[in-house]
Amino acid sequence: MPDGLLSTGQNRNMSRVTTRPEPVQGQDTPIPSDDPGLVGGPDGAASDDQPRLSVAAVARRLGVAPATLRTWDRRYGLGPSDHTSGRHRRYGPDDIARLEQMQRALLRGASPMEAARYARTVAAPLPQRYPDATEQQTPPEGSGDGPMMLSGVLGGAGDIKLVSGSNTGGRGLKLTGAGPRARGLGRAALALDSWSVQRLLIESMDSDGVVETWQGMLQPVLRAVSERRQRSGSGIEVLQLLVDCASTALRSVIATAPAPINPRPVVLAPVPGEVQELELVALAAALAANRVGHRLFGAALPREGLAAAVRRSAPAAVVLWADQSHYASSRVLDDIPITRQRARAFVAGAGWAQQALPAHVELLDSLETAVARVSETVLG
Repeated sequence: MPDGLLSTGQNRNMSRVTTRPEPVQGQDTPIPSDDPGLVGGPDGAASDDQPRLSVAAVARRLGVAPATLRTWDRRYGLGPSDHTSGRHRRYGPDDIARLEQMQRALLRGASPMEAARYARTVAAPLPQRYPDATEQQTPPEGSGDGPMMLSGVLGGAGDIKLVSGSNTGGRGLKLTGAGPRARGLGRAALALDSWSVQRLLIESMDSDGVVETWQGMLQPVLRAVSERRQRSGSGIEVLQLLVDCASTALRSVIATAPAPINPRPVVLAPVPGEVQELELVALAAALAANRVGHRLFGAALPREGLAAAVRRSAPAAVVLWADQSHYASSRVLDDIPITRQRARAFVAGAGWAQQALPAHVELLDSLETAVARVSETVLG
C-alpha cells in the first residue's frame, strides 16, 4: 500500500516579492538576518535550494490526482498561499505542510471537509512524511503532545469532533458501513502509501487488538480492493502492497509479543501448494498477543517439511490453513504424525468442508473462533 516520498525541508520563508518596499521617513526597515535576497522568476521558483512545486509534483508527493489538489483549493482554500490569477499554481513549504495535514486526517477516516478544517486549525509542521528517529519536533507551548486524529476524534488543543456521515470511504473502494480507520486504510492503500498502511494497522492493533483490527478494518478493505480489481481488471499492485504491509504489521506484533507460557507450541502452516497465508499470520499474531507460543511456517514448506516440523516440534496443536478447496485434502492430515505426538488437529480457511474431515479434526470457521479454541486447548 511506492511510499509517498516527502522531502525533509528547511523552515524558510519563500516570498515571491521581487522588490523591497520603500522605507517610511523616520522609520527603520527591519531586515531578517537570513534574508535570501531577491527571489523568484517568471516560473515562481524561489532562489534558494527549495523551489516551489507544481501541482503535478505535489500530487505525486501526496499520492493524489492533480485534479484533487485543484478541488481542495477551490472548495476548501487549501491552495498556494500567494497564487496570482492567470499564473501557474506553485506550492511552497507551508502550503505542502497544510496539504500533508489534510492527507493525515483523510487517512484517519475524516471526510474531505473535516480534514480541511483540521488542516487549517492545527499548526502545520514542515513538509515531512518520514522524520528521522533522532529528530523530534517540539510541539507548540501549551499543546501537550500535539493534536492527533484517531478514530474520528481530533484530540489536543481545540478539540474537533468528527461527525459520521454517508462517506463510503476509500476513494474508489466500496466500504459502505466501514469505520473511519477502515476508510483511512483504504485511502492509504490506493495511494500506495505503505508507511501509512503499516502505521494505521499497528495503531489499531495496539488499541483494539489483532482480531478486532482484522474483522473491522483489514478484512473489509482487503475485500473491497479485491472486488475493485475484479470490476476494473486493474489494481493488482494495490492488493499486493496491502497484503505485504499487513503481513509486516502483523509480524511486528509477533516479534514484540511477551514470552509464551505454553510448554508445547502450536504449529501453524498452510497446506502444501496454498499460497494465501495472511489470515494465518493474523492468527499467529493474535496467539502471540495471548502468550501462546507457536511455530509459524510459510507457504513454501513442502509436504515432507511439514511432517518434519510436526515431528520435531512435538506440538500441543496443529492448525493447517487452506483458502483454496483443491489444496484442502484430508490426505495431508494422514502425512503428518499428529496421533503420535498426541496433538490436537485443527483446520482453518475457506477451502475446507466440514463433511470431508475426519472425526478428530476440528474446523475453525473464523479468526475469533480460532484464537479462542487454540488458546483454550494449549493453555487450558
